[in-house]
Amino acid sequence: MKKFITTLCFFAFLSNANAIDAGDQVKMVLAKQKLYAGQFIGALTIYNEVLLKNPEDAGVLYYVGYCQFELKKFDKATETLKKAVATNKDVKPETHLVLGKIYLADEKIDNALAEFNMYKGAAKSKEAETEDVDVFIAHCYNAKKYITSAFDVKIENLGEAVNSKFDDQSPCISADGKKLVFNTRRPESTDSPMDVEGDGKYFQDIYIATWDTVNKKWNTAEDVPGNVNTPAHDACTSISPDGKQIFIYKNDVNDNESRGGDVFVSKVLNNKWKTPEALGKPINTSYWEGGACISPDGKTLYFISERKGGYGRADIWMVKRLSKTEWGKPVNLGPEINSEYDEVGAFLAPDGKTLFFSSNGKASMGSYDIFKSTLEGDKWTKPVNLGFPINTVYKDGPLVVSADAQTAYFASERKGGLGESDIYKADLSTYAILEKDGKKKTNSGLSILKGTVRDAFQGSGIASVDVQILDATGAVVASTITNDNGEYFITLKGDVTYTIKVVKKGFKTAEEKADLKIGKTDTFSLEKQIMMSKDK
Repeated sequence: MKKFITTLCFFAFLSNANAIDAGDQVKMVLAKQKLYAGQFIGALTIYNEVLLKNPEDAGVLYYVGYCQFELKKFDKATETLKKAVATNKDVKPETHLVLGKIYLADEKIDNALAEFNMYKGAAKSKEAETEDVDVFIAHCYNAKKYITSAFDVKIENLGEAVNSKFDDQSPCISADGKKLVFNTRRPESTDSPMDVEGDGKYFQDIYIATWDTVNKKWNTAEDVPGNVNTPAHDACTSISPDGKQIFIYKNDVNDNESRGGDVFVSKVLNNKWKTPEALGKPINTSYWEGGACISPDGKTLYFISERKGGYGRADIWMVKRLSKTEWGKPVNLGPEINSEYDEVGAFLAPDGKTLFFSSNGKASMGSYDIFKSTLEGDKWTKPVNLGFPINTVYKDGPLVVSADAQTAYFASERKGGLGESDIYKADLSTYAILEKDGKKKTNSGLSILKGTVRDAFQGSGIASVDVQILDATGAVVASTITNDNGEYFITLKGDVTYTIKVVKKGFKTAEEKADLKIGKTDTFSLEKQIMMSKDK
């Protein structure tokens, strides 16, 4: 992010400064600079040097423990922070705060509550407000509530074909359920570059897995083919419903176009992904942008931004497409969706009205939880926590849903995985995730209608054709436009007969009937080719 956000507050230059010699005080300043820059390994190395000469200094112990916490070395962090508390001298109040976070992440909710309350009691009111300790206390009570009222949802780790012993995140699924794109911190080779000063992990790359329709399983994931991944961080934030575009977050200090974090798009050609292109203004700004996803009809882009005009840190924004290359003015989704905290990982379901996202605000049960909101008219409903076991006290999300609404895929740092974060599958057969009350209707999923609009004389695809979907009464129930190759793709309710009406200046309007079924085990897909003749 363009502004580094940390839950750490420095209430003093250092603890017990008079007991630390001048040389170590200089080291503490250097360590602090690295800490603010998110370079936790570099900071920890320096703090450990100071600790060798000041083994009983509670302040130094705190900073060592905090770095260990950020590097997810929870056992070591707990030991270090407990030692700081045991000194009974100059204990920084935030020592209890970090211990509380560790206990909450270890599902020791009562212990976490005790530490959070000790921090709140020991810290000055302004400090406690800065650290948002009431949010963490709310997380504890939410965790107790949701765990005791769990949904009947089967959660399954996708296993070694997709996950690794490294960090695997942000699953993105095509509407037909055949392509799974995700981000990983695994090495491509033995000499893959690492973020040495930061978190010590390999740089993030984009991988893809394809669905084996015969054996009903995911094939082994591979580095996404083409010209996408670089030596720096590359992250896929979504794949278009038709599986032909991936939206990418890039942040490369050596690349002027992506420095600080911006949204890019890559298109597939002959099964290879082309070099990502920046979406440019007004989507990208001098602030941090990421987490982009396109609506099923291709007319609206949702994305995350820290630009001015928001309600908190990272907010969800939307922008309408004006033409093939132009976008309108971005609009914040408003206070019903966005809070004073972070909203990330936006995904608009194939129904075009259900928005899933993750937030670390007061309604979470720990770290980031997954929420949903529905667009009713021109307003978004109050976000609903998806509950346990999809959400846990760990970091959960982002989440995506298949077109038939039978399966969801999401990332989670919960226990029992192969690595730090793994990708999981949720069986939604008993949880109608697209319905307000979560109760199953006859069918709450969708089917796919796709095809190509062609020139009847030349046979080539026609770009920018207005594709309208009409019901039995002749009313337009959905619409989209064809891409550069004349292809269209749209998700609709199944078990309905539609009329496809295609309109393009210079061509005669054409219509085609489409009898859309409902898939019994997989998402039903119907392909319709439509020919258009030129006006004479």
